[in-house]
Order: sequence, then structure tokens, then C-alpha cells
Amino acid sequence: MNASIRIPGSNPDHHLWNNHGTWWCHFTVHLPDFRKQRVRRSTGTASLTEARQIRDFLLTVLAAHA
Repeated sequence: MNASIRIPGSNPDHHLWNNHGTWWCHFTVHLPDFRKQRVRRSTGTASLTEARQIRDFLLTVLAAHA
């Protein structure tokens, strides 16, 4: 699996959305057999700053395991 993580500077909240006060992170993992897996995880926080940090951590862990 190759990791290609893109967070455009024009949208620092890329991969994040607010669902009734809690920020969620979502991204798509492209698997070696050409399938895709959509991943959605709650950040468990109402703070956008914390949500960005959690998103960055999740994507870093994903890239490390790629």
C-alpha cells in the first residue's frame, strides 16, 4: 500500500467534518488489490484544533504502516 496524504494549504480542515458538535476524520485507503476502504473515525472532541492534531496523528500512523 502506498500512502499519499494530501492536506491542501487552502483547506487546513481537509478530511475533517463536524457532526453535531464532534469532529470526525474521514479518508479513503487504496488497497493493493485495487479495492478501496473508506475510513471514518470520531476524534472525540469539539475542538477543531484538537481534531486537526488527531487527524494528523491518524494519517501519520497510516503512512507508517503503508
